[in-house]
Amino acid sequence: MHYTENEADSAFGFDGNWQDFARIALPNLLLTIVTLGIYRFWATTRERRYLWAHTRFVDERLEWTGKGMELFIGFVLVMLLFFLPFSLIGIVSESLILRGEEGWAMLLTASSFFFILYLTGIARFRALRYRMSRTRWRGIRGGSNNQGFKFGWSYLWKTIVGQIPFGLLVPWSMTSLWNERWNKMSFGPYHFDAEAQAGDIFGRYLLFYLAPILLFAAMAIAAVTGGGIGAGLGGNDGFGIGMGLGIAIALFVWFFALGLIAAAFYAKYFREVVGSTRWKDLRFGFEASTADWIKLYLGDFVLVVLTLGIGFVFLSYRHWKFFIVHMEAGGDVLLDELTQSTTTTARHGEGLLDAFDIGAI
Repeated sequence: MHYTENEADSAFGFDGNWQDFARIALPNLLLTIVTLGIYRFWATTRERRYLWAHTRFVDERLEWTGKGMELFIGFVLVMLLFFLPFSLIGIVSESLILRGEEGWAMLLTASSFFFILYLTGIARFRALRYRMSRTRWRGIRGGSNNQGFKFGWSYLWKTIVGQIPFGLLVPWSMTSLWNERWNKMSFGPYHFDAEAQAGDIFGRYLLFYLAPILLFAAMAIAAVTGGGIGAGLGGNDGFGIGMGLGIAIALFVWFFALGLIAAAFYAKYFREVVGSTRWKDLRFGFEASTADWIKLYLGDFVLVVLTLGIGFVFLSYRHWKFFIVHMEAGGDVLLDELTQSTTTTARHGEGLLDAFDIGAI
């Protein structure tokens, strides 16, 4: 079967609606509150079953086969194996400080920070591996035989290196980690091939990188200008009021402009990394523009504020739909050659992911 990125009938489709999703999300919210958060693992499973079932790729819908108990067990294991030891490390550090051994305490704290970075890398890898292994399309699943330990080290040193030269290598770090993680994934008999290039997004990142400096200068100018206008109208009292008003306006513009620039960067980033990823002879694309990202996050903000926080339960629906409707694919899908994945199925859910509250994609 052949698909082109310009076909009116896209390879990806989503036909869910928020009213049906609300019948799942709102009871999930109530049950999560009543169970003091424990039900959220089963809530996540119910939501994914709905989202996957209403998502079409080529000629078939996706299916989510994960279970809430898998997520719960994974989280419990992480709490026992990692967070209890970290609590003990905190107690030991405090005792070292009380004994006047600040150097050893700082060394222990620094080691803990690096270890958390390492675990974050493993979390991101294993969460993606788990989601691939629990996703079915035409009865076929994905996955990886890699455990993610090597990726954890890559995440550690590439994140640090990306920040060392004043953060200028962050685009390289982001694209390199995307490539490394997806190149270890497969779906059915075929591996993914990711070749994203940092140079294609560096221009947008440089704009984001320099923006705080330029905006800070603009804020200083606005403060001085406001103070001058205020002094002309009301003397010394007017100077203070004018300067405060100028700073307030400049801060509002500063945060708004940073949001716009961040949206522009991530629009370019996802177009690059998704567009550089292939599955056998099928190439992917992501066509969301900067304006699309801005509308998404402004909509999120308005929804959460106007519903006094309850609308937060609809964000997973909005974000999933956003990614699916902007996904494209082009190339050949030889359905007769598709066979089941032979990768090892992950036994537990996204324990580290839930613990660190980070995303898998």
